[in-house]
Amino acid sequence: MCRLCKPTTPKAACPTRRDVLKASAVGAAATLTGLGAGQARAASHDQAAVPQGTGEPGRRVLIKGGVVLSMDDSVGNFATGDVLVEGNRIVEVGANLEAGDAAVIDAAGKIVMPGFIDTHHHQFETALRSQLANGILVNDGRPVNEQNYYDTILQKFSMVYRPEDVYINELFGGIAQLDAGVTTVMDVSQIHHSPEHSDAAIEGLRDAGRRGVFGYFEGYGDRAQYPADARRIKEQYFSSTDQLLTMAMGGEIYLPGWEAAWEIGRDLNLPIALHVVGTFGMRDTFDQLARDGMFGPDNIFIHMTGMSDMAWQAAADAGSHVSLAVPIEMHMRHGNPPIQKCIDLGLSTSLSTDVECTMTADFFTQMRGLITLQRMWVNDAALSGAEDYPALMQCIDAIRHATMGGAEGLGLADKVGSLTPGKEADIILLDAEAINVAPLNNAPGAVVTLMERTNVDTVMVAGRLAKWHGQLLGFDVSRLRSELETSRDYLFEAAGIERDLFA
Repeated sequence: MCRLCKPTTPKAACPTRRDVLKASAVGAAATLTGLGAGQARAASHDQAAVPQGTGEPGRRVLIKGGVVLSMDDSVGNFATGDVLVEGNRIVEVGANLEAGDAAVIDAAGKIVMPGFIDTHHHQFETALRSQLANGILVNDGRPVNEQNYYDTILQKFSMVYRPEDVYINELFGGIAQLDAGVTTVMDVSQIHHSPEHSDAAIEGLRDAGRRGVFGYFEGYGDRAQYPADARRIKEQYFSSTDQLLTMAMGGEIYLPGWEAAWEIGRDLNLPIALHVVGTFGMRDTFDQLARDGMFGPDNIFIHMTGMSDMAWQAAADAGSHVSLAVPIEMHMRHGNPPIQKCIDLGLSTSLSTDVECTMTADFFTQMRGLITLQRMWVNDAALSGAEDYPALMQCIDAIRHATMGGAEGLGLADKVGSLTPGKEADIILLDAEAINVAPLNNAPGAVVTLMERTNVDTVMVAGRLAKWHGQLLGFDVSRLRSELETSRDYLFEAAGIERDLFA
């Protein structure tokens, strides 16, 4: 049962039911994907072949014969290699592995690598996808920018969300990213208008079935209990660290009372995440925090645009983490993405997708934005005759930011981010024989410069198959899309904003 299973529709199948693979192959294909009958029949062979019981204790699965990109120097990479999974963990990575009792996944023609890790995504805005495609962060006084992120999304749309809107937005946004190979997210849900809103956000993250960090940020209205409700939330939902979901504390320094959020977050031993953007005039406050020695390895600084060299050095010295959302930062006027600054100071750095009201949440876009912008700057310096300029970013570097960088930032480096024996099995198989990639000549290059979300063939989270041969498992996507559209219609009406398809 989930929030979408209403007493008024008791005969409707739960759109997130987990026993769906026990159905017949054709029926399962239709239920899982919302496909038509012909498409369901075409998918039936693949659905019937789904290994059963993956992720359960003792269940062994051998991913065999793929191009293994481990992201762990001690493990290495394999032109033809295997990954053995038992239960929820990786137990061995190598060539020609033997596991007679294991279910075998044929990975020939696939790149096998760790799932992508998104360290900053506002999933509650899923129903607003592309609504602010031309928008910038704040109003600059020009009529064309009257609709902007702060005024339109945060001050109008977000104010009218009900808990049921939070739930379907979180759930649909989560499974959409899962479909794209993003196996872990830090959800920055600035929608905590009541404890019920918070509970709905957590349930949406949970029901998506992937690894997540619940970012407890602000809310508005008489029933908002941020930041004090963090204690109740942690005790109720995050008392154990042996689960897919963990928690981070939002500590926005442009909001009154941020000091209490930082105090509570550190008292609860939670990472403290915050947007650090020059556009919001927070440089002076950030500088003071730096001078007061307030930064630590528990800080996740999102964007980090427009800050002083002194504060940057303090963040580096403290071992803080930086989450970059390069396409959004370029598109929405956050300031120049500080890619080279992170590299020069040796800061742990990850990638994030930010807001789907303006930009896609797939990680191929994030990696290409990162590497092409960094190389543009370096190439411009070289062409301008500079005698000394930074090294050009390599494709493997972009992948590292998209995997291990994210794991480090979220405090999950001992669990995920690489194909390392002992870590949990968050694994993706990317189709390297697809028409947009074949023939394969360079594995990291193919991932970063050629691929997109349709190349994500198979996805595993903690050993459990979540996507198989291009199809999500365990979700009635058609029904969920309908629920999301209903939420979308309500949000536009309640916010008093016209939905103009050609704005």
